[in-house]
Amino acid sequence: MFSLGAVRGKLADSLNRLVGKRKVRRGMAAGLFFVLLTLLISVEFMPQRVNLVVGQVSPTNVFAPRSVIFQDKVKTEEAKNLAANQVEQQYITDPRVSVDVQQNISTLVNTIGEIQMDAGLDESEKIARLEEEIPFSLPGDVLTTLAIPDPGSLERVRNSLTSMIARAMEAREGITQENIKNVENYLVSEVNNLQLNSSYKTLAAEMVSYYLRPNKFFDIDKTQRLQQAAREAVPPVMVTIKEREKIIGVGEIVTEEHIAKLEALGLSRPILPVSSILGSALLVALLMLVVLFYLYQQNREIYNHAGHLYLMGIIVIGVLGVSKAIIAINITQWPEFGALLAYVAPIATAGMLIAILLDSRLAVLVVAIMSFLLAIMTGGQIRFAAVALIGGFTGVYGVSKLSQRGDMARAGFYTGAANVAAIFTMGLVDGTPTGLLITSSLVLGTVNGILSSILTNGAIPYLESAFGITSSVRLLELSNPGNPLLRRLQIEAPGTYHHSLLVGNLAEAAADAVGGDTLMVRVAAYYHDIGKIKRPYFFIENQMGGENPHDKIAPTLSTLILTSHVKDGVELAREHKLPLGITEIIEQHHGNSLCSFFYHKATENNKNESVSEDDFRYEGPKPQTKEAAIVMLADAVEAAVRSMPNRTPGRVEGMVRKIIKDKLMDEQLDECDLTLKDLNIIAGAFLRVLSGIFHNRIEYPDMSKEMERRNSKRAGNRKQSAGKGTG
Repeated sequence: MFSLGAVRGKLADSLNRLVGKRKVRRGMAAGLFFVLLTLLISVEFMPQRVNLVVGQVSPTNVFAPRSVIFQDKVKTEEAKNLAANQVEQQYITDPRVSVDVQQNISTLVNTIGEIQMDAGLDESEKIARLEEEIPFSLPGDVLTTLAIPDPGSLERVRNSLTSMIARAMEAREGITQENIKNVENYLVSEVNNLQLNSSYKTLAAEMVSYYLRPNKFFDIDKTQRLQQAAREAVPPVMVTIKEREKIIGVGEIVTEEHIAKLEALGLSRPILPVSSILGSALLVALLMLVVLFYLYQQNREIYNHAGHLYLMGIIVIGVLGVSKAIIAINITQWPEFGALLAYVAPIATAGMLIAILLDSRLAVLVVAIMSFLLAIMTGGQIRFAAVALIGGFTGVYGVSKLSQRGDMARAGFYTGAANVAAIFTMGLVDGTPTGLLITSSLVLGTVNGILSSILTNGAIPYLESAFGITSSVRLLELSNPGNPLLRRLQIEAPGTYHHSLLVGNLAEAAADAVGGDTLMVRVAAYYHDIGKIKRPYFFIENQMGGENPHDKIAPTLSTLILTSHVKDGVELAREHKLPLGITEIIEQHHGNSLCSFFYHKATENNKNESVSEDDFRYEGPKPQTKEAAIVMLADAVEAAVRSMPNRTPGRVEGMVRKIIKDKLMDEQLDECDLTLKDLNIIAGAFLRVLSGIFHNRIEYPDMSKEMERRNSKRAGNRKQSAGKGTG
């Protein structure tokens, strides 16, 4: 028997193991983002409430915050009922009724005729028989007349009645329960016009009253079907409310129509639109799949990096949350302006953050999707989506290639300008009044650009720190000469600092030529030799022509000191929390290259002993990326070219290509993704930069000799002037 505590412990362990699995964590995060996105675009968290009831006097003016077309259910139902009532009642005709009625009349006429012609009966007996056979009562004088044979009158009765009843029943209206009395009266009046004596007219009239009955009966099923069809054929009565339209004014009596409009705008009561939420959920799911499919096809690195996916989700949720809050702001003093606040939604922030932290192409896709979601959040108003799309694309373009700090502010300015133009254009399309058009475009567009820039700058440090991402902004901060670590390098190892600047120029040009990360390469080059700060004077660029300490120590010790600057640099980088990418380049910028000078010096000093190359190599690792390899080549090229005594273009090119070839043959470039074509392009980029650094200069004349010549000439002129004066 397991105790309850043991069972709980096992369940907790199982849950922890489950949550610890990568797929489960990603699934939980995706589910959370899915729910939050669905709620953001479909639920009104702060609905504007207008508590009015029918018959109340409105205490305030209410304007429509957006355009909406809704179905007036009351008027629609009235129209449906009217259409149903206009459907004629449907009847079914029974042809047997007409036959039966005519047969009854003919039978009775035959019976009367037989009684009249019966010679065995006297008059009283005939009257008795007639009274017995006729199913309705007749006056005595009529019976007396009918007892006298008159075949002609009987035949006219038969023919006239059957003809009239047949016509009545075959008419379009037929005989129904509703019109039978009218038909009877009509037929009786027709009987009175027959060429018959009064007794036979009475007989005929009574026969009509007795035998006449309906031959058309109400078809309730068919009638209801036609009425339902008529109801369904009635289109819904739609009411259009324009944005900024006055719904009700101060002092007006609230009517059902007012309430219907307020409900359609969602102002009278908060509605939980279940079908709308379901549709929004399906839409969000589809859009998430689109983004994931794009990443799977185009950027597998981000797709496989859970942290990057979480980062993208947080950015989208955060920006849409800010947009939702802005949309919910209610400016009662100027409702027309308040209805346009969705123009301030900082969708560009998401584009700029994703472009800076992840990928520019992904940022474009996310901006497009978020603009679409903004349209849904604003009740399907495409104008807000169009402005967000234009501003977002502009923001992505503005930060796609950051090279200096001013680029961030410039991106915000570009975004604001694009928003101003877009809002003005959409205002012209919507027919916005001129005053409101100019004010809204200038104010809201500018605020959007400023807000997007502020949010981007404010969020970047936190997102970088939380997700371990090195952004362009962070790299620009590190490239500032006032950075404490660069400041120390400049003061304590000035030669190394100057060397690093030149390496940065070389590496940046090469990276730009082969499609590498130019900003990362330049900043990494600035820091690649920071380890030399610990022993600056052991490196020749910092000795300033003084005594070289390596002349007094063994080559192995010199090698140990030189190679240790890599390890010292990595320690300093970690101590100052430099980005991982820069730390890796510091660690890899020498690979496991050979310190050839001290190796050859050791072999010369120990000719009788074997010297191992491994003792004179850096620890590595070899460059793992294109950027690390470029810094390695730029470092070696700058040092070698600077040491050349005669830097002619041909000698410089030969040296550059020799160094690149030596690194290639030494297998230092085996683990990076540079091709032979890239190496040739890099050599050309190095030569272009070096031609500007080490260009030929004209030889200036010796200014001291020129000054002596001028002084001698002026002295001779003074003596000559003095001689003329004495003469």
